[in-house]
Amino acid sequence: MPVNPTADQVEMLLRSFRLSTMATLYEPTLLRVESDGWSARQVLDHLCRSEAADREQRRIARLLRSSGLPEGKTLGNLDEALLSAKVRAQLPGLLEGGFVERSTNVLAFGLPGRGKTHFLAALGRELILRHQMSVLFCPTFKLVNRLLAAKRDLRLEAELKKLDRHQVVILDDIGYVQQSREEMEVLFTFLAERYERRSVMISSNLVFSQWDQIFKDAMTTMAAVDRLVHHSIILEFSGKSLRMKPGSEPKA
Repeated sequence: MPVNPTADQVEMLLRSFRLSTMATLYEPTLLRVESDGWSARQVLDHLCRSEAADREQRRIARLLRSSGLPEGKTLGNLDEALLSAKVRAQLPGLLEGGFVERSTNVLAFGLPGRGKTHFLAALGRELILRHQMSVLFCPTFKLVNRLLAAKRDLRLEAELKKLDRHQVVILDDIGYVQQSREEMEVLFTFLAERYERRSVMISSNLVFSQWDQIFKDAMTTMAAVDRLVHHSIILEFSGKSLRMKPGSEPKA
């Protein structure tokens, strides 16, 4: 004969299987059998759906905590009216996340204050919220310092593998980085490692023809640009600086 376990026994068993949400809802759900006449199938469906939904929310919360995304730069407070018509037209497709599955890069160019960082950060946040993708936001100089430290400690390969866990890495302000040769080498190694396997999103105030200021060496610059552009979506941010108050004049 089937065993008739107590509610506490079932709850303990569910928790041992790490089904914490089902364990919490098990006894209250049984009351629906009495009050609403639920069938065993309805009870099981409700418990499984609740467990799945709760796990999804916990995963999203973990991804957001580990993303390094700046607070406040969200899609909700992104003024799309200030974006160019072309960038606005590209946004819905980017939000679908297919470019990540194709290991395509997103490269945002424009002068300082044009909204590049906000756009990429908002896009990264939506990739987490909508698709539960692993995203890392990092100012370029911090990533370079991280890689340099790993190289000094003879663990660069391990650090690259750690970064590879992120489906998307957002490198902010690559144009502000004035690398030494050693710094340039670790940045190039990072970009080469992700080529055709993982996506990067990059904001830059320098157009490609000025990237020799970053990589110093013409051949390395060409190789870096070639890898980034091969599979990429290029966004151009123009217009007035979003940091200027209406009626104010830009400072020199």
